[in-house]
Amino acid sequence: MHDDVSPFFIAPHRFDAVDDGTGPVLDRRYELVPDFGEHVLDRHRVDVAGYLLGPSDAHRAWALPVPVALTVTDHRLAYVSAGTQLALVGPGQRGAARLPGLVSGQIRWQWPSRLDLLPAAGGDLATLLVVCDALRTIRQPALALVGPDDRIGPLARQLRHAIATFRLVRPELVDLSPPERDALARLTRTASFGGAGRVLLPGALPVEFHSRDDYYRPRHADAPPYGAASGQR
Repeated sequence: MHDDVSPFFIAPHRFDAVDDGTGPVLDRRYELVPDFGEHVLDRHRVDVAGYLLGPSDAHRAWALPVPVALTVTDHRLAYVSAGTQLALVGPGQRGAARLPGLVSGQIRWQWPSRLDLLPAAGGDLATLLVVCDALRTIRQPALALVGPDDRIGPLARQLRHAIATFRLVRPELVDLSPPERDALARLTRTASFGGAGRVLLPGALPVEFHSRDDYYRPRHADAPPYGAASGQR
């Protein structure tokens, strides 16, 4: 892992190898360099936070104090924030984890298992959770994208369409049953986001944390629910 790159789940919550170079490659302007054959669909500016979701709770593990530049492509989402530092959430931390210059991460479209959209309410901004499944644990890593309704709503529809299309055109990467293919095809044609703000994404591949200890790190009792992420900077 390069010095200016951090994974989707930044240490101690990470599922990448330390030196595997899986972070997004950036140019001199700190913008994503697309892979061969990859196409940029849109760019956004949002707040981000990282979560571990359980069957009955949501633990926010980290949050970035300033908005990030988010790039959506037909292969992934990637985010980068220059000149900032990561703020770990909860007691028992040794202060904010200082990172050298840039904070960046990505989620490739083979990973998300569902999207959860929480519209703005009660003074909070809208939140889109990009939720993944993980091996050897029932807890799910999730990336929260936070911003105004008129930004997060279209972003949610854009991600749903991009993920469904990615899986439909890559049968060698994602093994889909006929019902799953039909469900993904419907997602590419649907205009609204879906009932109850949740969209299931068939064919998701599970992610794996770098260390088994990351799965069982003690949960902080005072961590806020994920809807509160928008109130933290």
